Amino acid sequence: MRILIAGGGLGGLTAGLALLKKGFDVRILEQAAQLKEVGAGIQLSPNCNHVLFKLGLEPEFMKLASEPQGKIVRLWNTGQTWNLFDLGSVSRKLYGYPYLTAHRADLHQTLANAVRREDPDAIVLGAKMVAFDQHADGVTVQTEDGRSFHGDVLVGADGVHSLVRETLFGADKPRFSGIVAWRGVIEADTLPPQLQRPLGVNWVGPGAHVIHYPLRANKLVNFVAAVERTDWQVESWTERGSTEECQADLAGWHEDVHSLIRAIDVPYKWALMVRAPMEKWSNGNITLLGDACHPTLPFLAQGAAMAIEDGYMLARALDEYRDDPAVALQHYEEARKDRTARVVEGSNANAKRFHNKELAHPEGAAAYVNREWQEERVKERYEWLFTYDVETAPL
Repeated sequence: MRILIAGGGLGGLTAGLALLKKGFDVRILEQAAQLKEVGAGIQLSPNCNHVLFKLGLEPEFMKLASEPQGKIVRLWNTGQTWNLFDLGSVSRKLYGYPYLTAHRADLHQTLANAVRREDPDAIVLGAKMVAFDQHADGVTVQTEDGRSFHGDVLVGADGVHSLVRETLFGADKPRFSGIVAWRGVIEADTLPPQLQRPLGVNWVGPGAHVIHYPLRANKLVNFVAAVERTDWQVESWTERGSTEECQADLAGWHEDVHSLIRAIDVPYKWALMVRAPMEKWSNGNITLLGDACHPTLPFLAQGAAMAIEDGYMLARALDEYRDDPAVALQHYEEARKDRTARVVEGSNANAKRFHNKELAHPEGAAAYVNREWQEERVKERYEWLFTYDVETAPL
């Protein structure tokens, strides 16, 4: 069986690698002339690393990732600190796998290297899909440069602006969340010592929150700020902003936050859009994966994890139901739909939690954080995510 995957991002590469390891013929059609990812950080929780390690990536990837020792919450103006949960050896003991933070490009390259070791021809660059046709013999994809590719199955791993999704199910209807995000990557040794600690830090405040964590064996720090604004609605990761504009959005915040902003070479900004979970992902021998079918706000740090889990579960389903790909895709969709919808909804809820007006004043903020981040509530929000097992989850 030949599987065509539209899109060579994290989800598409994971699906390709998992399928290749199960003996499928795979072609990953990537529109870019060079395989590369944007310069941004990514959080990889134990459920995600279960997949990556199962696919044999642990030795190579652990040289590039960081393993924070814990997650903390800090108050926007005073810097008051609360422990959210311990990571490091605790994560390995509780869930069997570490909690990692990494540069997207490092994970992307690790996956691409592994795919090419399985099949040097599996990734096809400069292959921008412009149309596809489903017929009795499978699916045929046309690319912008006039090539055509035939497969038994087509997987739309082509991101939030998915052509596969739009062709099958019509244009989506994103709604602006009212939140603009800033991002930047910083050389760790340019920061004060307290900002170089290997921790995931979540600053919470009225109308905004800031996250930073280590990358690339603690040599870099990733910065993300999410700010309530209504005047910027461009959904792109490559729009440049300015240091001054970013600082103005976080006026009055703790000096540590402004130290981070000043250390960013070029801050980028993008509008965060909300999309309702899809009721249907598959049509015959075509399905969707990752952001193409369940894009989510980045407030549970599970967007990449869901795409990576999708890729592994898709390979399991196609392997288990080899005689009927359409049936396999239905099992894959049913296995993933409720979990990914819960992530979308949980991320939306966290946006409100991180920006609550009670955080404006120290006395209200302490009570609010103590209530919202008490151990039982934290477990309720994260335990079901971290304990998911791609090898035993029902199909």
